[in-house]
Amino acid sequence: MFELSVKTHFSAAHHLRGYPGLCASVHGHNWHVEVFVRGEKLSRTGMLVDFRKIKDAVKAVMKKLDHTDLNKLPAFRKTNPTSENIARFIHEATAAQLNCRQYKVAMVTVGETSESRASYWE
Repeated sequence: MFELSVKTHFSAAHHLRGYPGLCASVHGHNWHVEVFVRGEKLSRTGMLVDFRKIKDAVKAVMKKLDHTDLNKLPAFRKTNPTSENIARFIHEATAAQLNCRQYKVAMVTVGETSESRASYWE
């Protein structure tokens, strides 16, 4: 099994509905993101998938999130934009673009800070 990963970031505001603490108020983060892709077979050129293809898919998803109020996006109108739910959103959005027979998005990790992260995988 082979695994590739791409790291990126985006900046966005959010608040947590129903949360009994400071995060109930609108605030922002510089979110850290890492997307992992796994597969078993390499191509004739010795690659699982070109990093450019992964980066392009991730960049398209980051464009939807960067410099937004996450609570106003359709995906988070009824679901709190927690690190956990953001990781799931990014996983589903990148998997829709990348998954094929040769490789799949295995996991997405999202961090509000470099010390606090949440991961989603299937």
